[in-house]
Amino acid sequence: METKIVTIDLGDRSYEIYIGKNIIPRIDDFLPISVGQKKTFLVADVNTKQYAEVLQDSLKELNPDTCEIRTLPAGEATKSYEHLQQLHSWMLSSHIHRDSVVFAVGGGVIGDLAGFAASTVMRGVPYVQIPTTLLSQVDSSVGGKTGINTTQGKNLVGSFYQPIVVVADVLTLETLPKRELLAGYAEVVKYGLIDDYQFFEWLEENGEDVINLDPFAIGYAIEVSCKAKAAIVEADEREGGKRALLNLGHTFGHALEAAAQYDGTLLHGEAVSIGMVMAFDLSVRMGLCDKDDFDRVKKHLEKIGLPTDAKHIKTDVDYLMTVMRGDKKASGGKMTFILTKAIGDAFITQDVDESDVRKLLTDYIAAT
Repeated sequence: METKIVTIDLGDRSYEIYIGKNIIPRIDDFLPISVGQKKTFLVADVNTKQYAEVLQDSLKELNPDTCEIRTLPAGEATKSYEHLQQLHSWMLSSHIHRDSVVFAVGGGVIGDLAGFAASTVMRGVPYVQIPTTLLSQVDSSVGGKTGINTTQGKNLVGSFYQPIVVVADVLTLETLPKRELLAGYAEVVKYGLIDDYQFFEWLEENGEDVINLDPFAIGYAIEVSCKAKAAIVEADEREGGKRALLNLGHTFGHALEAAAQYDGTLLHGEAVSIGMVMAFDLSVRMGLCDKDDFDRVKKHLEKIGLPTDAKHIKTDVDYLMTVMRGDKKASGGKMTFILTKAIGDAFITQDVDESDVRKLLTDYIAAT
């Protein structure tokens, strides 16, 4: 597989995304700075430690004395104040400097947490994203969003802090459980639903090849997704407007994740899948979108193996509404939604009647 390069053009914060197979051992080919005299800090979870060790071996060839690994528990619950404090304490007690480099080796949880730690320790040190899941390779590792979860909701404490490079090694996807691959696929579909009808059409024909890690299909899907996110991030780095489109399905999805208490019952991508179906359904109910498009999206997600309702999550409408009102995109006391006029034509709005939202939620969750 030929290594692909996608550039995020943000002036002095610009960086490259490298997409290839078995490229972690060649990390020095992709780093924009030398680590020869710098202390490095590697953060992984129990499932990605093997890749951190491969990276560690490569870095030791550049600098034998300055490579450490911190291994954290896997799962969304790790994105917490507790683990952030642990990382800060470890880094400071290990004498981190402003020219040290943090490597985040893992999925979205490790990327968000380690990135946030890097953005805040010593008021900011350089960090590198080594995403090891499909979801993180196409979404969370790109664009500089870092953060942790709180009892009030997901990602409500964090920062915008760009990595110096992203190295996406598709070899890491071969050890992922199928459920994790499917969760990542939901974020791939999202880009087609936002503003790329032709990409959604391609996924209808080739989605199973993506999940089966066909070399061409997976490489193409990651490249298109990264280019789509790059274009939006370049236009709106700090989510003041257009970047909110990337949250298609996330207003509903984040509320469902909070209801599941981040216990593994509902993966982020699964929640996004349900949330995108709900967004299309709400758009149909409001007379904005043709029902055929809703049916088509739901059929594709179900065919690929993703959930399209939350009947297995024990929650209630009042709780979900409370979480959604606290969403980062809410303003002026009103919830913000990403709705659609058609597949590939999403838009941002606050012009939604809460009674319509309540009725929709009632139809998608189990009766309590």
